[in-house]
Amino acid sequence: MSILRCAARASLLTGRLPIRNGFYTTNAHARNAYTPQEIVGGISDAELLLPELLKKAGYTNKIIGKWHLGHREHFHPLRHGFDQWFGAPNCHFGPYNNMVKPNIPVYNNSEMVGRYYEEFDINLKTGESNLTQIYLQEALQFIRDQALKKLEPFFLYWAIDATHAPVYASKSFLKTSQRGLYGDAVREIDDSIGKILAELRTQGIAENTFVFFTSDNGAALISAPTQGGSNGPFLCGKQTTFEGGMREPGIAWWPGHIAPKQVGLQGNTCKQVGQGGQGKRRCPGCEIECLLTHSFCTHRPVFYYRGNEMMAVRVGLYKAHYWTWSNSWEEFKQGIDFCPGQSVPNVTTHDQQDHSSQPLLFHLGRDPGEKVPIREWHREYSEIMNLIHPIVQQHKSSLVPGEPQLNVCDWGVMNWAPPGCAKLGKCLKGPGSNPWKCDWPH
Repeated sequence: MSILRCAARASLLTGRLPIRNGFYTTNAHARNAYTPQEIVGGISDAELLLPELLKKAGYTNKIIGKWHLGHREHFHPLRHGFDQWFGAPNCHFGPYNNMVKPNIPVYNNSEMVGRYYEEFDINLKTGESNLTQIYLQEALQFIRDQALKKLEPFFLYWAIDATHAPVYASKSFLKTSQRGLYGDAVREIDDSIGKILAELRTQGIAENTFVFFTSDNGAALISAPTQGGSNGPFLCGKQTTFEGGMREPGIAWWPGHIAPKQVGLQGNTCKQVGQGGQGKRRCPGCEIECLLTHSFCTHRPVFYYRGNEMMAVRVGLYKAHYWTWSNSWEEFKQGIDFCPGQSVPNVTTHDQQDHSSQPLLFHLGRDPGEKVPIREWHREYSEIMNLIHPIVQQHKSSLVPGEPQLNVCDWGVMNWAPPGCAKLGKCLKGPGSNPWKCDWPH
């Protein structure tokens, strides 16, 4: 599991932990890393992504929205199993002056068709942008086109980012919620998903289409309440390996196949489409089918990573923290708080605490907020840790880390002259290459 957006997306599409698929850094211990414009790396060609497996089964694959697995051309989704793409390689940060840093390009397949804050505007003062509506229409048209092909299966990866700060919503949704701009964006996404499901019904393919809705990390409490969500009873938020940083909704919809109100955890699978997955690669997880159709699956351990360090592991309802860290004292004193109003002594630490010799153990059923560790002298502690320790040892002994992709940055590799820029007269002159080790503060 990952606590940050791009690493989580890499895991979603590969079925493998970031430490295995290379979406981590070794520049410093236990650091979150992602794919800003200046990152040199991206998803490795050695990784086998879900759309590549689906393509072997005859699927037509389209991604709409944010890719976030590398913005340089050889990392683009069309190089990794997708047939079509409408969206951007990075998040909608900006606007930039196109001199020190370029605005993020938006692509239609292999060529850019504009840039954020230029052809694709986001009004930061009002929060107004019609991007979600653009992405919705792309999705609806793709479904209509594929429905005409009758027997040909399709995969649509609809990766919108309206709820990522800076949050935006279309004009008709502004000021329609009681949660400010963030609530407006959520309402628009909810409405859009409803329209996508309705289109599946209209085309007569709802009972032959599996839909899964989820997020890439817990709510970013540092942006809340107007620019971020809530994690309810769970501790802390995005950027941490506490439950608030990892928990997100996972909602499956498949009329006639999945009974309503079933609850469970699932791993990635290709069983439903007749593909065998990653071969000899380590791709742990339980079959999603047993969860969706029978509401039962043997519990498998869940490993919580932050960069190159396994911070915690969950087995059943028990979670053991081998390391704890929220963020540094320096950042915290600057007002960067990933756990606002949730300080727990010896748990939400502002320096990296190694608990490997005596992990902090919680029962998430009794204590979902991870506030009261089970005492080391309790019989329950020794019994559960005797179960967890061998699982961790086996995991670490079998672990083959992927080549870290998020170590090197370079201003010269930013989105200065993306494919298609010449046709639009939007190529920019960037600096020469001068790579350095990326600095990841938390």
